Amino acid sequence: MSQGLPARVVVVSGLHAAARAHVVEELLHAVPGALAVHHDLSDVAGGVVRRVLRDRWGERDRSRVDLVHACVSCTLREDLVPLLLDLAERGEDRLFVVESWDGVEPRQIAEALTRTLVNGRPVSTWLRVGAVITAVAAERLVADLATTDDMTDRRLAIASEDDRTVAEVLARQVEYPTALAVHGAEGADAAERERCTAVLSQLNPAALVVPAERGALVPLLAGHFDVAAAAARTDPTTAQPPERCEAGEVRTVTWRRFRPLHPARLHAALDDVVAAGLRSRGRFWLASHPDTMLVWDAAGSSLALEPAGPWLAALPDAAWDMVTEQRRAAADLDWHPVSGDRCQCLSFTGVGLDVDRLVGILDSCLLTEEEMADESRRWTRADDPFAEVLDIAS
Repeated sequence: MSQGLPARVVVVSGLHAAARAHVVEELLHAVPGALAVHHDLSDVAGGVVRRVLRDRWGERDRSRVDLVHACVSCTLREDLVPLLLDLAERGEDRLFVVESWDGVEPRQIAEALTRTLVNGRPVSTWLRVGAVITAVAAERLVADLATTDDMTDRRLAIASEDDRTVAEVLARQVEYPTALAVHGAEGADAAERERCTAVLSQLNPAALVVPAERGALVPLLAGHFDVAAAAARTDPTTAQPPERCEAGEVRTVTWRRFRPLHPARLHAALDDVVAAGLRSRGRFWLASHPDTMLVWDAAGSSLALEPAGPWLAALPDAAWDMVTEQRRAAADLDWHPVSGDRCQCLSFTGVGLDVDRLVGILDSCLLTEEEMADESRRWTRADDPFAEVLDIAS
């Protein structure tokens, strides 16, 4: 029987392959007429991508796909979207389950399935993404968020220049979707189940945390995944994380201050600050770069810092109309009568996180009142250990 358009699609991602495969199988067996699409990237280093289609009875098709421009993202976009459009037009399948590869982040798939234009028309004319689900193995979550392994170490790199860490990939897979399916929780002890759920809930408060079973998964399919909302929610320049949250030994704290950080003192404290939690993210203000918003992104032992354009307080009023509504709203919430939207907004999540010690370290890195009052102080590249990393003028 022919099915109506737009066809239903659900994206299932996750670093933990067994957990992800379990979620896919649950959906295939719960929804008659469901078809799973998976791009196998195990041989991507040799330029080989295999597309596998399967239903509840097993594999339906296996085809080799050419790697486009040596780019996995390009290949997924240029193969997946036309494939699903063709299948949707045939109307023979009731649900498409797009199963990502271990190291693929769900955002690129979700945006390809919603923002692509086909003959000038949005792809949503034919496809409706009901949910993006990340599957997580309960017993592996904390260890993989804390690991120092690179994706290459696990043989999960999706390109020769893929220098991402395992913790970084897993954190982004967890923080983007609006549903997180926990696999293996029944086999774990109560403390491990609670810890896993608490970590997921604090890393992504917007997501439903559900068991990886069909009874909990099927209701998710009736929803509608909003890619714009997901992008805004995970954007460190606009996010407004909760001030503090605690569930057992899992704690989250957001450090907010309205004085700039001293570059040398912060640089000296980086190891202690990054090691304090499993995950930290946000925006910050460095005294040596007073007009530039800086983004902080740390997972495991890896830290990335980068400029994100000017603080709105550094721009003329007319320029406010040129930034997004979300950026203006965040600036309004952060606004201080002296510093404007310049602020420290860093959120830390960890197991056994020593909040008082962390806050004390961060506070010690701020400029003192005396340093703030010293108008003769001028920062040079020699004074700024971040100058070369950030590659912006001091």
